[in-house]
Amino acid sequence: MSYRVALNFEDGVTRVIEVKPMETVMDAAYRQKVNLPVDCSDGVCGTCKCRCEQGAFDLGDDFLEEALSEDEAQEGYVLSCQMVPSGDCIVSVPVPSSSCKLTPAEFAAEVSTLDRVSATTIRLGLTLPDPGTLDFLPGQYVNIALPDGQTRSYSFSSAPGASEASFLIRNVPGGAMSTHLTETVTLGEKMSFTGPYGSFFLRQVQRPVLMLAGGTGLAPLLSMLEVMAETGETSQPVHLVYGVTTDDDLVEVARLEALSQRLPNLTFACCVADEASVHPQKGYVTHHLSDADLRGGDLDVYLCGPPAMVEAVRNFLAEKNIVPASFHYEKFTPADISTSEAA
Repeated sequence: MSYRVALNFEDGVTRVIEVKPMETVMDAAYRQKVNLPVDCSDGVCGTCKCRCEQGAFDLGDDFLEEALSEDEAQEGYVLSCQMVPSGDCIVSVPVPSSSCKLTPAEFAAEVSTLDRVSATTIRLGLTLPDPGTLDFLPGQYVNIALPDGQTRSYSFSSAPGASEASFLIRNVPGGAMSTHLTETVTLGEKMSFTGPYGSFFLRQVQRPVLMLAGGTGLAPLLSMLEVMAETGETSQPVHLVYGVTTDDDLVEVARLEALSQRLPNLTFACCVADEASVHPQKGYVTHHLSDADLRGGDLDVYLCGPPAMVEAVRNFLAEKNIVPASFHYEKFTPADISTSEAA
C-alpha cells in the first residue's frame, strides 16, 4: 500500500506524490522528480522544514532539536527528510514550486457538458482521457485556456476523482470566456487547463463548519461538500449560507438539496440581495447568520465570493468579536482571477 501526499507550495501550485510504506516524503518526492529543499538529508540542518496540515506520520527521533524544536513539532512542522507517512497527508512547502523545478501540470480535455443553467451562469464539464491523472484538493482551481492563449481561473465544483471535472462560470456580457463558451464552443471540443492551484481547500473536519458563498463562489464549496458526502468522515454540523444578487444568480439549489440527503449534518440557506426578488429570504449572507451559527468562534469558516462580500463578512465577524478557530477565504474578481488567503 502507498499513501498520497499533496505538496502545496507557497505559490499555490499543488503536486500529489505517492509515498511507499516506510519511505520518507523527501525520498518519494525526489523519486518523482519533485526537488524539495534539502541540504543534509539527516535531520540536522532544518532546510527541508515543512508543515503537515493533515494526516498521520512518524518523525522518529533521528533529528536535532536545532533542526526542529519540540514546539514546532507540536504545531505540525516536520522535516521532509524524516517524515514517514502512515496515511494520506497534506504538506505545506514554504517555497515556490519553481524553486523545486516544477511547472504546473497541463491537461487536455473534451467538453462534455455545456449548460446555461441560468441567464447569468454556465455549467462547464470537461472530461479527460484518463480522469485519474487529475489530482487536486477540494476547493482548488485551474487556469482554463482560451484560443488566444489567455487563461481564466475557475474552481472545481466537482470532487477529486469524478469522471467529469465541472465548473460554474459566471456569464459576463462581453467577457472573453463567456463569449467563447456561448458563441463558439460545442460539445466534444477540446479545451486545456493547467493546475491545480490554491491554498483554499478543505482541511480535516474536527469541529463545526460554516460555509459562506457568494454567486459562483459556491463552486469550491460544492467540491468540499461532495468529498464530505463521499467519505462520510464527519459527524460535525455543516451549515452553508449561499447569497446571490438576483434570482437568476441562484443556481445548483437542487444539488444542495441532494447533498443534504447524503450528508445528514448539512443545513443550508439561500438569500437574494435584490429587493425585487421573489425569493423568501432577502439581503446579504451576514443578515442570515445567527449567534448560534457562529458558535462563539468554535468553528471552521470557509468563505468564497467577490472581494466586497469577503470584506463584509470579515468586518461582520470583527464587530461580533468572533475569531474562528480557522478562517479560510478566497476572493474572485470579475476577470475570474482568484486569490486565496487563510487565517
